[in-house]
Amino acid sequence: MTIEVRTRSLPATATALGSAGAYTLVVDRPADAGGGGLGFNGGQLLFLAVAGCVSNDLFREARATGLVLHRVEVTVRGDFTGDPAVSTEVAYDVRIDGDAPPEVLRALVERVDSIAEIPNSLRGGTPVRLGHTEIVGARTPTD
Repeated sequence: MTIEVRTRSLPATATALGSAGAYTLVVDRPADAGGGGLGFNGGQLLFLAVAGCVSNDLFREARATGLVLHRVEVTVRGDFTGDPAVSTEVAYDVRIDGDAPPEVLRALVERVDSIAEIPNSLRGGTPVRLGHTEIVGARTPTD
């Protein structure tokens, strides 16, 4: 399954709408960095991808084994440093409530940690490359 997402900036702003099929979210820069401060920045989206993946996988794996989960909370922390900035270590915590003994829920979390796609992609250093660039409406500044 190929996943394609897109961002498209709103006219004359750094604010963009991110979309994946029928789903959208707002991507932006902080107001003090030239954006509108209206949405997630890239670093937040990266860490949110980790949290979302772990959460979804916990529910998927629980369902596959007949476990009922009532609530899952995933908190992800990290930072960016250097020039160009790159992510430091990404750490996440899981808080889970379900109809199973603690040792079963802990085993579920440990299993998901070993198979979750986004954390494993980051751990494995997934290559990222620039594809096609299209320049449209280039303008020459005038004095």
